[in-house]
Amino acid sequence: MDRSQFKKWVFLVNALGIVYDPKTKMILIGRSENDPYLSTLTRCFPWGSIGYDEEIEYYLREEIKGKTWLDTNIETIVFAKTYPEKRDFLSIYYLCTIVGGKTEAAGSFVEIKWIKPSEVAKYFTTSLHPNVLAYLKILE
Repeated sequence: MDRSQFKKWVFLVNALGIVYDPKTKMILIGRSENDPYLSTLTRCFPWGSIGYDEEIEYYLREEIKGKTWLDTNIETIVFAKTYPEKRDFLSIYYLCTIVGGKTEAAGSFVEIKWIKPSEVAKYFTTSLHPNVLAYLKILE
């Protein structure tokens, strides 16, 4: 689709899961290599593009399972944003909790790691919006 004809209303949407374990108060991040969308991306929350056939939450649950082997509940939307350098790219961050499965890197993740929410900025090579960082603080 040639989106250059549109000035508004058309976005490439991706959903990101802040996978949280309330027992340990830790969140899950993954390490990708050679991300086709963001060459500087190394550590990130599990994420994926969405389709038209199902709800966004369905696609996010499938992406999380495909990257971590975890089954999750999608709890709430935390934040949504576009990017100054790519305004047609919309990211929606969701809080997710674990309901089962095992924790193991899969799909585009070559490694996964449980960290304290306050540690996330030291692992990410891309910036995180201050609203996301503020939300992560309340999880500890």
